[in-house]
Amino acid sequence: MNEPKFDTTFFERYAMIALQTVLGDKYAYLVNSDRPDLQDVEHSLGVEVTRSMKENRTEAEMLVNELAGKEIFCVSESDLRDIELYGYSFGLDDGQFMGELEKPYWSLALPLKRIIKSKVHKVADGFYGNFNQFELFIFTKDNLTRHEVQLTVYFMTELQDANAIRYAKLHIAQTDKLYVCDLKTQTVEEHPIYKEQCRMFYKKAVE
Repeated sequence: MNEPKFDTTFFERYAMIALQTVLGDKYAYLVNSDRPDLQDVEHSLGVEVTRSMKENRTEAEMLVNELAGKEIFCVSESDLRDIELYGYSFGLDDGQFMGELEKPYWSLALPLKRIIKSKVHKVADGFYGNFNQFELFIFTKDNLTRHEVQLTVYFMTELQDANAIRYAKLHIAQTDKLYVCDLKTQTVEEHPIYKEQCRMFYKKAVE
């Protein structure tokens, strides 16, 4: 049985597949690299990917299962043995279990405003290099309303207003939708993410 690649680049691969599937051609040539996490070969577009959630294990466990498009169901004895043997939960169950090898990764998660501040400062300082356009992709467990997303756009726009290097777009991904926010015009588009797409994104991300 092959282990899924649930590592520090899982969410980066998931975000890349989601952008390419939902938004199309502009993101077709992205590769999973570093500084920033997603970039095209010509260095014209750089997308940094991160997560925002309450800092506890339950929220983290639920997020990875929801991204897998899993319904709540009982875990079989064979699945439990696999989780124990390999250290990964394989996107299974209702959030009650987590493989030992997955746990340390979730300690990196930060709440929304803190992660935005950190990423805005880093891009302004040139940490992510020289790209024509930067975008920020954030996975969140917070059940944000469209109004709350709009307030987040205002917050981020004001935060980076005086910076020479800034993000042009903010993507906020929940398990059933993707908000695409233009930080220049402060407009928000909402794109549905269907359960079948969740499953496909997850499977491709762990290949």
